[in-house]
Amino acid sequence: MGALGVLGGGRMTGRIHLRSMAFYGYHGHHPGECEHGQRFLVDLALTVDLSKAAGSDRLSDTVDYAAVYETCRRIVENDRVCLLETLCDRIMTSVLREFRRVRRVELTVRKPSAPIPGVLDYVAVETSRDRSARSARPRK
Repeated sequence: MGALGVLGGGRMTGRIHLRSMAFYGYHGHHPGECEHGQRFLVDLALTVDLSKAAGSDRLSDTVDYAAVYETCRRIVENDRVCLLETLCDRIMTSVLREFRRVRRVELTVRKPSAPIPGVLDYVAVETSRDRSARSARPRK
């Protein structure tokens, strides 16, 4: 078998990254956070089978990262929650529901202006979810 037979035609799994997406939201436990809001930074890594898109060169065969960005923006800017953990859950649930090609979501939400009396760059929650774990969850 030639080199192309060995290299071509196989499954190509990859990760699509959206880094440091900045949104303004009203999340937090303290009243001032919910009243005044603050900036949140979101990092997302999506595990996707890229084989079909690599062969077709069509956006419809992959995950449209502009649409993923819009999903994240919509949730961070419009939902209001107390905990970063809840915000992460909403983002991951929506991404897995809206983008069927995504197999795994890895997410970090950073809060640079956390109300902590001290010096720090940010507080963050980092989490991940596989599609199989999501489908095992009961729906309300």
